[in-house]
Amino acid sequence: MRTDLGWRLDPAITFLNHGSYGACPEPVLAVQHALRERLEAEPVRFLGRELPERLDVARHAVARFLGADPNGFAFVPNATTGINTVVQSLHFEPGDELLTDDHEYNATINALRAVAERDGARVVVARIPFPIERPQQAVDAILGAVTDRTRLAMVSHVTSSTALVLPIAAIVEALDRRGIDTLVDGAHAPGMVPVDVDGLGAAYWTGNGHKWLCGPKGTGMLWVRADRRDRIHPLVVSHGANAELEGRSRFRHEFDWGGTADPTGYLALPAAIDWMRDHAVPDGGGWPAVMAANHALAIEGRDDLVGALGIEAPAPDAMLGSMATLFIDGVHGEAAARALNETLQLEDRIQVPVGPWPVRAARDADTPTRTTLRISAQRYNEPEDYERLAEALRRRLGDQPGAIR
Repeated sequence: MRTDLGWRLDPAITFLNHGSYGACPEPVLAVQHALRERLEAEPVRFLGRELPERLDVARHAVARFLGADPNGFAFVPNATTGINTVVQSLHFEPGDELLTDDHEYNATINALRAVAERDGARVVVARIPFPIERPQQAVDAILGAVTDRTRLAMVSHVTSSTALVLPIAAIVEALDRRGIDTLVDGAHAPGMVPVDVDGLGAAYWTGNGHKWLCGPKGTGMLWVRADRRDRIHPLVVSHGANAELEGRSRFRHEFDWGGTADPTGYLALPAAIDWMRDHAVPDGGGWPAVMAANHALAIEGRDDLVGALGIEAPAPDAMLGSMATLFIDGVHGEAAARALNETLQLEDRIQVPVGPWPVRAARDADTPTRTTLRISAQRYNEPEDYERLAEALRRRLGDQPGAIR
C-alpha cells in the first residue's frame, strides 16, 4: 500500500476494505480538528449562532457535487439513517408491498421489514441474477416483482455485498412510469461513480460521505424531492418542529437541529471533496480521474484473483465501480466464511470482507447461500496488494477452494 498520500492507515495491514467504512486523509482530519477546536473554545457561539450558516455552506458544496437541489438536502449520520428516516416517515396500508432485491444491505432490508410489520404490509425481495451478464437483467428482475400493491421500492445505486453498479436511472424511470416511488440507497455512489441526484428524479435518495468521498466517519446525506418533502421528518423531533420559519423551510429547521451533536464531520465534507479532487491523483484530472483510476485498479485486482483461483468473474467490467465481488464456492456456510475472514486478517494481515450472499434479511428459510469475497480499490492501494491477497488465498484454500488451512 502507498503511504505517501495522506492516509493514516496502518502500513502493516494490506487494506482492501475501503467499502465498509472508508478512510479519511490526514489533511481532511486536520480541517475537522480545527473546527472542533473552534467549537470547544465557545460551544454556544459555534452551535447556537454560527452553525446554521456553516451548515448552509457545507450543504451547498456537497449538494453541488452531487447535482442535488440543496433545499431538499439534509445531513444525516449515514445512509442507514437516511433509509430509516424515509421509511419511518411513510405509512402504508395492510397488504401494501415494499419492494427491494436480494443484493441489498442487511440493515436497510431490516428497516423495510420493521415498517412493514408496523403497518401490516409485506416486503417483496426481487431476485437479481448473480453471476450477471448485463444491466437489463437487474431491471427485468425488479420490474418482474412489481404488482398493483407495490407502493415503494428501495434499490441501491451500487450494491454492498455484490459490488454491482445497477442501472439506477433506468430502474427509477421504469418504476416511476408505474406510479411507484423509489428510495435510492446511494451509500457507495458518491465518489465512486458520477451522481446527478436531480437528474435521477427519484423521490428519495441517500448516500454516505465517509466512504468514497473520504470524509470523516458518520457523515451521510438525505435528499427528498420537492413534492415529497412535507412527508419526511427526522427520526428525532426537536425544536425545529415549531420554530419560527424566518425565511427557512420547515424541512430545513427540522433536519438541521436534532439536539446537541458534533457537526464537524459534516462541515469538513467540502474539504474532503476538494482534497480528493486536487491531490488523490498526482497527475491531476480531478474526480473523473479518481473514479477511473479506482475502477481500473479494481478490475486489475479482480482479474488477479480470478486467475489465481481459476474461477469466473461474476459481473462484466461495466457493472463495477471501485469494488468487485467474487465467489469462494468451496467455503461453505457462515462459520467457514468467518474463519477465512479472521485468518486473512489475523495471520496474513489482509483486511478484506468475506461473507455469505444473499444477506440474512434477504433470505427465505430455503434460500441457498454462497460465500463471497469483496475487494475495494482506493488511491492508497497498489496492484501488489491484490497479488498478496491472491497468494494468501492460494495458500489457505489450496487447489480446492474451501479447504481452509
